[in-house]
Amino acid sequence: MNIAQYLDSTYLKTPQQSGISEEETVQKDRELAQEAIDHGIFAVMIRPDYVSEIKKYIQERNSNVAVGTVIGFHEGTYSIEEKLTEASKAIEDGADELDFVINYKAYLQGNHELVKEEFLKCTELGLRHHKIVKWIIEIAALTDTQIADLTQKISGWAEHHFDEQDLPRIFVKSSTGFYETQGGKPNGATFEGIRIMLDHAGKLPVKAAGGVRTPEDAEKMIRMGVKRIGTSSALALMKDQSSAEDY
Repeated sequence: MNIAQYLDSTYLKTPQQSGISEEETVQKDRELAQEAIDHGIFAVMIRPDYVSEIKKYIQERNSNVAVGTVIGFHEGTYSIEEKLTEASKAIEDGADELDFVINYKAYLQGNHELVKEEFLKCTELGLRHHKIVKWIIEIAALTDTQIADLTQKISGWAEHHFDEQDLPRIFVKSSTGFYETQGGKPNGATFEGIRIMLDHAGKLPVKAAGGVRTPEDAEKMIRMGVKRIGTSSALALMKDQSSAEDY
């Protein structure tokens, strides 16, 4: 199985989180991009601040590796206006894919109209600019019932408000990889959580992010029906090695 075509090779730590400089962070992103170019990895997923630099780097090498970035990351509690502003800047900088963190806290508080409004406005912005739009629901923060319900809501909103031809460009994604769990509970994709998402996503594709650490796990996710996998250890997955990374 050609795993590379399913992978979003990911580096999302800020300089402060990783304890390195801004320039060192840019260099890490360049190395990520070069690995993707060299190994046929579908996309790199990086912070918005570095999209312009990495898009330029990839274009200079005549590569079609996609550049993705995260919006409202990682808490998801940004206002709709803040998410639209951040997404618009990323689009201007050349991002091909926008991974929004849905306001799952508003969802948990029962404010489903706010969640629906941000989904519709942000998705419309991305589709209008011919981008892939993914919605991170943070499954580690949700019960199985809530995973099913929120996935189904996103699917229903998408199918009702957007053209069927656009639905393959709207993903439901499992995790940020930054959510802090208790008692050793996984904070990323699990087979159980992904199965629930797949069963309730309707015509929308699903992305598994975080926790996919072996080639066998990746292949099982793909056989289940996942269309993309977010990982900070893309080469390890491709070279038949286990990953020690959290994401």
